[in-house]
Amino acid sequence: MPAPPAHPAAFSFDVEDWYHPELLRDRVSAGDPRTVVLEGTGAILDRLRRHRVQATFFVVGHVAARHPDLLRRIADEGHEIACHGMTHRPLWVLDPESFRSELRAFRAAVHGALGSDPVIGYRAPTFSLDRSTAWALAVLRDEGFAYDSSVFPMRVRLYGVPGAPLGIYRPAPDDPARHDPDGPLVEFPVAVADIAGIRLPVGGGFYLRAFPLALLVAALDGIARRRPFALYLHPWECVSGLPRVRLPATDAFITYHRLDTVGPKLDRLLTRYRSVPMREILEHAGHLAPASAA
Repeated sequence: MPAPPAHPAAFSFDVEDWYHPELLRDRVSAGDPRTVVLEGTGAILDRLRRHRVQATFFVVGHVAARHPDLLRRIADEGHEIACHGMTHRPLWVLDPESFRSELRAFRAAVHGALGSDPVIGYRAPTFSLDRSTAWALAVLRDEGFAYDSSVFPMRVRLYGVPGAPLGIYRPAPDDPARHDPDGPLVEFPVAVADIAGIRLPVGGGFYLRAFPLALLVAALDGIARRRPFALYLHPWECVSGLPRVRLPATDAFITYHRLDTVGPKLDRLLTRYRSVPMREILEHAGHLAPASAA
Protein backbone atom coordinates (compact mmCIF):
# COMPACT_ATOMS: atom_id res chain seq x y z
CA MET A 1 0.00 0.00 0.00
CA PRO A 2 1.44 3.43 -0.90
CA ALA A 3 2.34 5.93 1.79
CA PRO A 4 -0.60 7.93 3.17
CA PRO A 5 -1.19 11.41 1.73
CA ALA A 6 0.12 14.43 3.63
CA HIS A 7 -3.13 16.25 4.47
CA PRO A 8 -4.47 15.55 7.97
CA ALA A 9 -7.82 14.09 8.95
CA ALA A 10 -10.26 15.58 11.45
CA PHE A 11 -11.47 12.49 13.28
CA SER A 12 -14.67 13.52 15.05
CA PHE A 13 -17.06 11.72 17.38
CA ASP A 14 -20.70 12.64 17.97
CA VAL A 15 -21.13 11.93 21.69
CA GLU A 16 -24.72 10.80 21.97
CA ASP A 17 -26.37 7.79 23.57
CA TRP A 18 -27.82 4.79 21.75
CA TYR A 19 -31.38 6.21 21.84
CA HIS A 20 -30.54 9.62 20.37
CA PRO A 21 -30.39 8.79 16.62
CA GLU A 22 -33.36 9.87 14.55
CA LEU A 23 -34.26 6.31 13.59
CA LEU A 24 -34.67 5.37 17.27
CA ARG A 25 -35.76 8.61 18.90
CA ASP A 26 -39.49 7.86 18.83
CA ARG A 27 -39.14 4.12 19.45
CA VAL A 28 -37.39 4.16 22.83
CA SER A 29 -39.25 4.96 26.05
CA ALA A 30 -38.17 8.19 27.73
CA GLY A 31 -37.75 6.21 30.95
CA ASP A 32 -35.47 3.53 29.48
CA PRO A 33 -32.53 3.39 31.93
CA ARG A 34 -30.03 1.77 29.57
CA THR A 35 -27.03 3.86 28.54
CA VAL A 36 -23.85 3.14 26.58
CA VAL A 37 -22.34 6.60 26.18
CA LEU A 38 -19.72 6.20 28.92
CA GLU A 39 -18.62 2.79 27.66
CA GLY A 40 -18.51 3.81 24.01
CA THR A 41 -16.79 7.15 24.53
CA GLY A 42 -14.32 5.57 26.93
CA ALA A 43 -13.40 2.98 24.31
CA ILE A 44 -12.80 5.75 21.76
CA LEU A 45 -10.66 7.76 24.18
CA ASP A 46 -8.61 4.67 25.02
CA ARG A 47 -8.03 4.01 21.32
CA LEU A 48 -7.01 7.62 20.63
CA ARG A 49 -4.59 7.51 23.55
CA ARG A 50 -2.99 4.33 22.22
CA HIS A 51 -2.50 6.03 18.87
CA ARG A 52 -1.26 9.23 20.59
CA VAL A 53 -3.58 11.51 18.65
CA GLN A 54 -6.26 14.10 19.36
CA ALA A 55 -9.72 14.50 17.85
CA THR A 56 -12.90 16.58 18.07
CA PHE A 57 -15.87 15.49 20.20
CA PHE A 58 -19.27 16.95 19.28
CA VAL A 59 -21.13 16.43 22.55
CA VAL A 60 -24.89 16.43 23.18
CA GLY A 61 -25.61 18.85 26.03
CA HIS A 62 -27.71 16.38 27.98
CA VAL A 63 -24.71 14.02 28.01
CA ALA A 64 -22.42 16.83 29.21
CA ALA A 65 -24.85 17.73 32.00
CA ARG A 66 -25.33 14.12 33.15
CA HIS A 67 -21.70 13.06 32.83
CA PRO A 68 -19.45 16.04 33.63
CA ASP A 69 -16.55 13.70 34.46
CA LEU A 70 -16.66 12.41 30.89
CA LEU A 71 -16.44 15.96 29.53
CA ARG A 72 -13.52 16.67 31.82
CA ARG A 73 -11.73 13.53 30.64
CA ILE A 74 -12.17 14.54 27.00
CA ALA A 75 -10.71 17.98 27.74
CA ASP A 76 -7.93 16.69 30.00
CA GLU A 77 -6.71 14.31 27.29
CA GLY A 78 -6.25 17.20 24.87
CA HIS A 79 -9.27 16.75 22.62
CA GLU A 80 -11.48 19.52 21.28
CA ILE A 81 -15.02 19.79 22.65
CA ALA A 82 -17.72 21.02 20.27
CA CYS A 83 -21.52 21.21 20.28
CA HIS A 84 -23.97 18.57 19.03
CA GLY A 85 -27.05 20.36 20.33
CA MET A 86 -28.59 20.16 23.78
CA THR A 87 -31.26 17.51 23.19
CA HIS A 88 -30.22 16.00 19.82
CA ARG A 89 -33.39 17.32 18.24
CA PRO A 90 -32.71 18.11 14.57
CA LEU A 91 -32.93 21.68 13.32
CA TRP A 92 -36.05 20.72 11.35
CA VAL A 93 -38.11 20.67 14.57
CA LEU A 94 -36.63 23.87 16.01
CA ASP A 95 -36.96 27.55 15.18
CA PRO A 96 -34.38 30.33 15.72
CA GLU A 97 -35.41 31.04 19.30
CA SER A 98 -35.66 27.43 20.48
CA PHE A 99 -32.34 26.76 18.78
CA ARG A 100 -30.78 29.73 20.54
CA SER A 101 -32.09 28.39 23.86
CA GLU A 102 -30.53 24.99 23.14
CA LEU A 103 -27.15 26.55 22.39
CA ARG A 104 -27.20 28.57 25.59
CA ALA A 105 -28.24 25.54 27.64
CA PHE A 106 -25.39 23.60 26.06
CA ARG A 107 -22.86 26.29 26.95
CA ALA A 108 -24.15 26.34 30.53
CA ALA A 109 -23.67 22.55 30.76
CA VAL A 110 -20.11 22.80 29.43
CA HIS A 111 -19.26 25.64 31.80
CA GLY A 112 -20.72 23.68 34.70
CA ALA A 113 -18.46 20.73 33.90
CA LEU A 114 -15.26 22.54 32.96
CA GLY A 115 -15.51 25.93 34.66
CA SER A 116 -14.96 27.46 31.23
CA ASP A 117 -16.45 27.35 27.74
CA PRO A 118 -13.93 26.65 24.96
CA VAL A 119 -16.53 25.65 22.34
CA ILE A 120 -16.48 27.29 18.89
CA GLY A 121 -17.66 24.37 16.70
CA TYR A 122 -21.12 22.95 16.03
CA ARG A 123 -22.58 19.91 14.27
CA ALA A 124 -26.34 19.63 13.81
CA PRO A 125 -27.99 16.39 14.93
CA THR A 126 -28.79 14.21 11.90
CA PHE A 127 -26.81 16.62 9.67
CA SER A 128 -30.01 18.70 9.65
CA LEU A 129 -28.47 21.92 8.34
CA ASP A 130 -29.81 22.31 4.80
CA ARG A 131 -31.54 24.95 2.69
CA SER A 132 -34.67 24.80 4.86
CA THR A 133 -32.70 25.42 8.07
CA ALA A 134 -30.07 27.88 6.80
CA TRP A 135 -31.38 30.37 9.39
CA ALA A 136 -29.29 28.42 11.92
CA LEU A 137 -26.07 29.88 10.53
CA ALA A 138 -26.89 33.39 11.75
CA VAL A 139 -27.92 32.09 15.17
CA LEU A 140 -24.66 30.17 15.49
CA ARG A 141 -22.67 33.29 14.62
CA ASP A 142 -24.61 35.38 17.15
CA GLU A 143 -24.01 32.76 19.85
CA GLY A 144 -20.24 32.78 19.42
CA PHE A 145 -19.61 29.82 17.13
CA ALA A 146 -16.88 30.14 14.51
CA TYR A 147 -17.26 26.96 12.48
CA ASP A 148 -19.84 24.33 11.57
CA SER A 149 -19.59 20.70 10.47
CA SER A 150 -23.23 19.97 9.67
CA VAL A 151 -23.29 19.95 5.87
CA PHE A 152 -23.42 16.50 4.29
CA PRO A 153 -22.54 17.46 0.69
CA MET A 154 -24.82 15.02 -1.12
CA ARG A 155 -28.37 13.77 -0.66
CA VAL A 156 -28.86 10.48 1.16
CA ARG A 157 -31.99 8.95 2.68
CA LEU A 158 -32.42 11.24 5.71
CA TYR A 159 -30.36 14.34 5.00
CA GLY A 160 -27.90 16.10 2.76
CA VAL A 161 -27.21 19.26 0.74
CA PRO A 162 -26.79 18.30 -2.91
CA GLY A 163 -24.26 20.39 -4.77
CA ALA A 164 -22.53 21.75 -1.67
CA PRO A 165 -18.74 22.12 -1.87
CA LEU A 166 -16.74 19.08 -0.82
CA GLY A 167 -13.93 21.03 0.87
CA ILE A 168 -13.80 23.72 3.54
CA TYR A 169 -15.82 26.81 2.60
CA ARG A 170 -18.09 29.56 3.95
CA PRO A 171 -21.80 28.85 3.38
CA ALA A 172 -24.00 31.67 2.14
CA PRO A 173 -26.43 32.79 4.87
CA ASP A 174 -29.44 31.70 2.82
CA ASP A 175 -28.01 28.65 1.06
CA PRO A 176 -25.46 26.23 2.58
CA ALA A 177 -24.79 24.79 -0.88
CA ARG A 178 -23.23 28.08 -2.04
CA HIS A 179 -19.84 29.48 -1.04
CA ASP A 180 -19.87 33.07 0.13
CA PRO A 181 -16.48 34.54 1.16
CA ASP A 182 -18.37 36.81 3.56
CA GLY A 183 -20.44 33.98 5.07
CA PRO A 184 -20.84 34.05 8.87
CA LEU A 185 -19.14 30.69 9.59
CA VAL A 186 -16.54 28.33 8.22
CA GLU A 187 -17.97 24.98 7.09
CA PHE A 188 -15.97 21.74 7.42
CA PRO A 189 -18.18 19.12 5.71
CA VAL A 190 -17.69 15.42 6.37
CA ALA A 191 -15.83 13.46 3.74
CA VAL A 192 -17.62 12.74 0.47
CA ALA A 193 -15.54 11.49 -2.47
CA ASP A 194 -16.06 12.53 -6.08
CA ILE A 195 -15.34 9.59 -8.37
CA ALA A 196 -15.79 10.45 -12.04
CA GLY A 197 -18.48 12.97 -11.16
CA ILE A 198 -20.34 10.63 -8.80
CA ARG A 199 -20.37 11.47 -5.09
CA LEU A 200 -19.72 8.66 -2.62
CA PRO A 201 -20.24 9.07 1.17
CA VAL A 202 -17.11 7.85 2.94
CA GLY A 203 -17.08 10.12 6.00
CA GLY A 204 -17.91 7.53 8.65
CA GLY A 205 -20.88 6.23 10.58
CA PHE A 206 -22.94 3.72 8.62
CA TYR A 207 -20.75 4.22 5.55
CA LEU A 208 -17.61 3.22 7.45
CA ARG A 209 -19.40 0.05 8.52
CA ALA A 210 -20.95 -0.74 5.14
CA PHE A 211 -18.01 -0.20 2.77
CA PRO A 212 -14.94 -2.45 2.56
CA LEU A 213 -11.83 -0.94 4.13
CA ALA A 214 -9.95 -1.00 0.82
CA LEU A 215 -12.65 1.14 -0.80
CA LEU A 216 -12.65 3.58 2.11
CA VAL A 217 -8.87 3.95 2.05
CA ALA A 218 -8.76 4.44 -1.72
CA ALA A 219 -11.46 7.12 -1.56
CA LEU A 220 -9.99 8.87 1.48
CA ASP A 221 -6.50 8.81 -0.03
CA GLY A 222 -7.90 10.53 -3.09
CA ILE A 223 -9.43 13.26 -0.93
CA ALA A 224 -6.36 13.65 1.30
CA ARG A 225 -4.09 14.27 -1.68
CA ARG A 226 -6.03 17.51 -2.23
CA ARG A 227 -7.25 18.72 1.16
CA PRO A 228 -7.90 17.83 4.81
CA PHE A 229 -11.02 15.76 5.43
CA ALA A 230 -13.41 15.02 8.29
CA LEU A 231 -14.58 11.63 9.56
CA TYR A 232 -17.28 10.91 12.14
CA LEU A 233 -18.40 8.07 14.39
CA HIS A 234 -20.70 7.61 17.38
CA PRO A 235 -19.83 6.03 20.74
CA TRP A 236 -22.79 3.64 20.40
CA GLU A 237 -21.16 2.20 17.27
CA CYS A 238 -18.22 1.13 19.44
CA VAL A 239 -20.23 -0.93 21.98
CA SER A 240 -20.47 -4.69 21.51
CA GLY A 241 -23.60 -5.08 23.67
CA LEU A 242 -25.61 -2.31 22.05
CA PRO A 243 -29.30 -2.42 23.08
CA ARG A 244 -31.57 -3.44 20.23
CA VAL A 245 -35.11 -2.40 19.41
CA ARG A 246 -37.44 -3.64 16.70
CA LEU A 247 -37.08 -1.42 13.63
CA PRO A 248 -38.23 -1.55 10.02
CA ALA A 249 -35.79 -3.58 7.95
CA THR A 250 -34.02 -0.63 6.31
CA ASP A 251 -33.70 1.27 9.59
CA ALA A 252 -32.36 -1.82 11.36
CA PHE A 253 -29.80 -2.33 8.60
CA ILE A 254 -28.58 1.28 8.86
CA THR A 255 -28.41 1.14 12.65
CA TYR A 256 -26.92 -2.29 13.33
CA HIS A 257 -25.11 -3.44 10.19
CA ARG A 258 -21.53 -4.60 10.79
CA LEU A 259 -20.98 -2.93 14.15
CA ASP A 260 -18.26 -5.52 14.76
CA THR A 261 -16.08 -3.92 12.08
CA VAL A 262 -15.89 -0.45 13.66
CA GLY A 263 -12.98 -1.01 16.04
CA PRO A 264 -10.61 -2.68 13.55
CA LYS A 265 -11.44 -0.17 10.80
CA LEU A 266 -10.96 2.76 13.14
CA ASP A 267 -7.56 1.42 14.18
CA ARG A 268 -6.49 1.09 10.54
CA LEU A 269 -7.64 4.62 9.71
CA LEU A 270 -5.96 6.11 12.78
CA THR A 271 -2.76 4.36 11.75
CA ARG A 272 -2.95 5.63 8.18
CA TYR A 273 -4.13 9.23 8.61
CA ARG A 274 -2.83 11.94 10.92
CA SER A 275 -5.67 12.86 13.29
CA VAL A 276 -5.85 16.55 14.23
CA PRO A 277 -8.73 18.36 15.98
CA MET A 278 -10.95 20.23 13.58
CA ARG A 279 -10.21 23.60 15.16
CA GLU A 280 -6.46 23.13 14.69
CA ILE A 281 -6.84 22.22 11.03
CA LEU A 282 -8.95 25.32 10.41
CA GLU A 283 -6.51 27.56 12.28
CA HIS A 284 -3.46 26.13 10.54
CA ALA A 285 -5.07 26.61 7.12
CA GLY A 286 -5.92 30.23 7.92
CA HIS A 287 -9.70 29.77 8.05
CA LEU A 288 -9.82 30.74 11.73
CA ALA A 289 -7.63 32.98 13.86
CA PRO A 290 -5.42 31.00 16.25
CA ALA A 291 -6.87 30.68 19.73
CA SER A 292 -4.14 32.89 21.24
CA ALA A 293 -5.11 35.67 18.83
CA ALA A 294 -8.86 35.24 19.07
